[in-house]
Amino acid sequence: MALLIENIVAPYYGTNCWILSSGIGQECVVIDPGIGDHKFVEEIKNVILEKRLKASAILITHGHVDHFFTLIPLQSDVGIPKAFIHKSDRELLTSPHLALTQETNTLLPRLNKLIPSPVFEEPVGITELPNDVEMQLAGMKFRITNTPGHTPGSVIATVDNQVLVSGDTLFAGAIGRTDLPRGSISEMEESLREKILTLPEELQLLPGHGPMSRLEIEFKMNPYLKAAAKGRLSTI
Repeated sequence: MALLIENIVAPYYGTNCWILSSGIGQECVVIDPGIGDHKFVEEIKNVILEKRLKASAILITHGHVDHFFTLIPLQSDVGIPKAFIHKSDRELLTSPHLALTQETNTLLPRLNKLIPSPVFEEPVGITELPNDVEMQLAGMKFRITNTPGHTPGSVIATVDNQVLVSGDTLFAGAIGRTDLPRGSISEMEESLREKILTLPEELQLLPGHGPMSRLEIEFKMNPYLKAAAKGRLSTI
């Protein structure tokens, strides 16, 4: 049975917030609730209500603030008991400046004005993910793999062997930045070569930003994957 896939794009930085479920009326997982005000939280909540879903967990693909900003407001409003992030990026939930440049650090004071709540406090029910783990979430099989490069704690997740949630590791036609603090082009190359290119090509790609794709298309067309396969990513 095909998964139910809902997408709400955050108004700041265009982060894709994905809602995955086995079907209408079932439990769901919310992935990467990004930067927005109370209207964005309401939009996520309305999708959950319209599909009669019960949100049982939030998955954060990595610790950049544009992927977790509304985590706490969403937990509070919808009542989501669990949240997952890789152990290497956990501290970014309370100290997001550690992964920002001096230029992007000016973003933080403005973000605090969007939602009048302590958004950079530790979320409730947080669980650290190990490097590789398989788990059942909302009745779906998540295979979560650490893919350092964009950040040390970046993860991808294959869900029910149907979709690949790739965060900012892989986009349609591109990859995530490696020039921010904690980024590494050599680690990204290894992640792409050993963690992405080894996956089944029939998986549907749900990236952290931009349009959906399919791995079979990215394997053929994505220049960064081609370069990583040849050990030449740093030359692009």
